Amino acid sequence: MTETAAPPRLSTDILISGGGVAGLTAAAAFGAAGFTTICVDPEPPVTAETDAGADMRTTAFLHPSRAVLERAGLWARLAPHAAPLQVMRIIDAGGARPEARIVRDFDAADISDEPFGWNFPNWLLRREMVARLAEIPQVDFRPGVATVGLLTRESGAEVRLSDGTLVTAKLVIGADGRNSFVREAAGIGTKTTHYGQKALVCAVTHPSPHGNVSTEVHRTGGPFTLVPLPDRDGKPSSAIVWMERGPEAERLAALDPADFEREMTERSTGVLGPLTLATRRALWPMITQIACRFSAERVALIAEAAHVIPPIGAQGLNMSLADLRCLLDLAEKDPAHLGGAAMLASYNRRRWPEVKAREVGIDFLNRASMVAPRPLRDLRAAALGALYAFKPVRKTLMRAGLGMR
Repeated sequence: MTETAAPPRLSTDILISGGGVAGLTAAAAFGAAGFTTICVDPEPPVTAETDAGADMRTTAFLHPSRAVLERAGLWARLAPHAAPLQVMRIIDAGGARPEARIVRDFDAADISDEPFGWNFPNWLLRREMVARLAEIPQVDFRPGVATVGLLTRESGAEVRLSDGTLVTAKLVIGADGRNSFVREAAGIGTKTTHYGQKALVCAVTHPSPHGNVSTEVHRTGGPFTLVPLPDRDGKPSSAIVWMERGPEAERLAALDPADFEREMTERSTGVLGPLTLATRRALWPMITQIACRFSAERVALIAEAAHVIPPIGAQGLNMSLADLRCLLDLAEKDPAHLGGAAMLASYNRRRWPEVKAREVGIDFLNRASMVAPRPLRDLRAAALGALYAFKPVRKTLMRAGLGMR
């Protein structure tokens, strides 16, 4: 009789399920801090813009997130590719025609000597993060491998991987997205809100320089946002995030390039001149989702496994890095009890109320941006003008948006 070989067994401090931007950052951060870390993801990361499956979204890292990237040894790699965000401009175009009727600039110089943040293409983030993980001996990155089993007990967790490996870990971090296997295996529920919206994302070029100004145009259906990117082939470039109700977003995505560029330029109020497509278009469904708690026995949820929000105010991934910062601080404060009940209870207590408050705020802003009736659009414009008029209120809003105390 032939004996069946026992599955390979590994032991690690931390098992990270999910190799998106948040999971890769977490692996780099914990590895740089000296924790042995295994990071797995069922899909190998796509690290070139022109490859099939490339993530065409961009991420704006707000100022507080830079410290996390520095701790992870990532900032030096990313800085040469950064497009600074100095001014957040809000345009209300809710009048009879899609023309700017109110323009308000929120300038980072009012609260800091540095920009609000820095914008990067997601495919580039993955490229640089994967390269960074290869430099850290404490990190074992396993692309193409999924988490398929989870058993926890007070003393630790056992994770079964799709290649048959069994991993014993002190802490399992679920960074595996809005349909998280780790969250479900840990018995954590969610509350989800569907908006009937989709975000259409792409990169464009335009004749007028963006001047490091991120511009959010409000009319109906959702915000239309132009986020600065580095020049492309010598031309000024921006990322587009165009939120619309689902059927309209699908119609726009199906237009031929010339018709799409015409409608896109009109929706932008022509603020940067005619917009020209520079990449393919992609659609993403818009939801708000929050886990009922962010921790369970030997398990912590971060990023979209914990919370999903519409892309307003660059909050999404910055909230994810705030999760990571909190978890990393707790781990470094008491490494002997990594993944213990007290550590994870503290993580949930610190992060869940903060995330819930931001979710409520983003939900309100998104609903306000979707309004169609003219009287409600006029009310939105009046509110923008009133909030901007008082400098202390304006500075408080900017600090709150950045997550600064």
